[in-house]
Amino acid sequence: MPPTLQDLVALARKAGEILRQGFGQQHQVTHKGLVDLVTEADHRSEEFLIGEIRRLFPGDAIVTEESGRLPGNSGGRWYIDPLDGTVNYAHGLPFFSVSLAYAEDEQVIMAAVCDPLRQEIFSAERGRGAWLNDAPIRVSHAEELVQSLLATGFAYDTWNNPSNNLENYARFARLSQGVRRFGSAALDGCYLAAGRLDGYWEMKLEPWDVAACGLIAEEAGATVTGYLGSPGYVDPPCSILAANPVLHAKMLAVLRRQTM
Repeated sequence: MPPTLQDLVALARKAGEILRQGFGQQHQVTHKGLVDLVTEADHRSEEFLIGEIRRLFPGDAIVTEESGRLPGNSGGRWYIDPLDGTVNYAHGLPFFSVSLAYAEDEQVIMAAVCDPLRQEIFSAERGRGAWLNDAPIRVSHAEELVQSLLATGFAYDTWNNPSNNLENYARFARLSQGVRRFGSAALDGCYLAAGRLDGYWEMKLEPWDVAACGLIAEEAGATVTGYLGSPGYVDPPCSILAANPVLHAKMLAVLRRQTM
């Protein structure tokens, strides 16, 4: 049997509790890259999620940040980010999440993102809507960039890669009410879905970064594409642009001009 949305919510909540219990403590930090961190909490959360998925849905494939791709034969696939916002977490900054998405036939159909410190769980099921805890959520109605609060993020190689999003950031900072950089792509997309942000874009992501928050934003009324308008934002190389349809078109025009 495939999972239900309630299964995803329950798993995200339990993994989030693992992170909540460890937050603010001294962490065992290792480096995957110069500024790409991983902590023991990443591993504990991921071990719990993989173990429960293998126990409850043994035929499903899993795509996860720390362990890579784990094969399956059921046609179901999970995308897991056991701790989205590791740098924040390691520094004691209270903005991080657990992100889960479930796909069938290459299409994400359910998603849950847990912010354990605020006890907020964002969720969505394709064709049925998006929710914050038990309340339906919708994107904002902002139609002009000057009315809009935006969010973005930066890749770990920003310091040595000329394709680093800094020019996009500067341009949108001059066109909008402001651009925030919170450090958790999953929560950025969910805040967009809940109307707390009006637009969100980011380059150089991974499938586990955007699979859940992309569906949640779509089901909340956003147009969600790659940052230059491609439809497959979960397909590597991943990027994302999300906003209500009117603002999405205006943000897309800015990003396309920037690349010309």
